[in-house]
Parts: sequence; C-alpha cells; structure tokens
Amino acid sequence: MTDAWEIDPAYELYIGRWSRLVASQFLRWLAVGPGCAWCDVGCGTGALAHTVLRTADPARVVGVEPSQPFAASARAATDDPRFEVRSGTAESVPAEDGEFDRVVSGLVLNFVPRPHQGLAEMRRVTRAGGTVAGYVWDYADGMQMIRAFWDAARELDEAAADLDEGVRFPLCRPQPLRDALSTAGLTGVEVHPLDVPTVFADFDDFWRPFLGGQGPAPGYCTSLPAGRRDELRDLLDARLGRDEAGRIALTARAWAFRGTVSR
Repeated sequence: MTDAWEIDPAYELYIGRWSRLVASQFLRWLAVGPGCAWCDVGCGTGALAHTVLRTADPARVVGVEPSQPFAASARAATDDPRFEVRSGTAESVPAEDGEFDRVVSGLVLNFVPRPHQGLAEMRRVTRAGGTVAGYVWDYADGMQMIRAFWDAARELDEAAADLDEGVRFPLCRPQPLRDALSTAGLTGVEVHPLDVPTVFADFDDFWRPFLGGQGPAPGYCTSLPAGRRDELRDLLDARLGRDEAGRIALTARAWAFRGTVSR
C-alpha cells in the first residue's frame, strides 16, 4: 500500500485543518523578520505557505509540490502576487543555489524517500546564514488522533504494526531529527515541541477523516473489508472519551526543527 496524497477536500478534513494551527505556532517560534524570500518544500494545499504570506511579511514565497491537485489548490486559495508554485520534490527542488533566505517544510520530511538527501537539497537552495526549518507530527506518541487509530488497529490486526507511522518514521522523534539536520551540514540545530488542540465535535467528526484514503492511516482503513472496518470503528468509539458536550478533545504534537546554513 502506498501513501496517497492527492484529494484536496479529504486531506483538509484529515490533516489540513490541524496543520494550519501548527503552522501559526511554528512561525511564531521561528520569529523571522520581514522581507525574506521563502521556499515551502512540499507545500501541499498551502497551509504553511499561506500562513507565511499572512503573518511573516515575506518578499516572496515559492511553494514546491509534486501533486498537481494539491498545487492547484494552493494556487487557487490566494491571489497574492508574491506566491508561486513550482513542480518539484524535496529531493529535487527547482531553484538556484542559495536562492532563498528561509526554506521550510510542514509535515513533509517523513514522507521523503531519502530524507537526508531532501535536507541536503533544502540546504543547497538556502543562502549562507539562512535557515532550514520545518515540523513533523510526533507519530510515536503526541499526535493523539493517529496514535489512537494505530493502537486500535494493531490490537485487531498484527499486520497493522508494519504500517504504523510511529514505527515507519524514525524522524518523528527529537534526537533522530537533530542527527539528520547535523548530518545535512546544518549548524545551531534546535528541535522544539508544538502542541495544538484537536477537538472533534463527536465521534463521526473523528472517524470520517479516516474514510478519505489520504495518508497511511486512512489508506489502511479504506483497504479493510467492511466488517473489519466496522470492528475498528466500534473499538475506537468505545475507547475514546467525551466531554460533557459529547466532544472528543485530543491534542496533536509536532516537533519543529531548524538549523542554519553556514557555508
């Protein structure tokens, strides 16, 4: 099974709405001044790039995205003339050496086939003294929505363990992230937790995003026969707590990272 990232509305329902919350925290942590040239690698539907445009007063923002539906969505969501989207990947960024002051990525690094090569490429297109930065979900523990899903799935199906993002993606933890950035030649490496609330109105609001097929957990969910999918749904329904209003109040932790290009 491959990780699908193509359907804009399904992605927004599953992750996009939470990614936008993290993007705002991430940019406050970076505390970058105005007038910079930014590159958002793997910009997707534009959660991070659009937040940069709204809050960081950039000179320009270039999004890099391999998915044509996502790229089209990112373009359509803003008419800001400072924004453009180029077709490319983290391992092959369509930009000149040192073209940008800040090169960032949101929730992308774990899905790069060769993440160390992706970081090296991000470093290549960043000017000397510039910053490479981003954030990834804490799949191992702190991204509670996805953690709850895989804990239940693994209880019902031993094969689900091999698909669990907490197992598949070692870069969802602080020390492997620090090591990866240092290996890519970045200096002054920092890793910082970002926590956002993920409050679901009811169980249906929690469950429906897993039926959209976007990403590892929804991909696994939609691959199940109907009876096994219902069994997984029922286990999660019984396990997740509600507040007095019937809401499921969880939190999502991302690990933010940054390093400086010193060449």
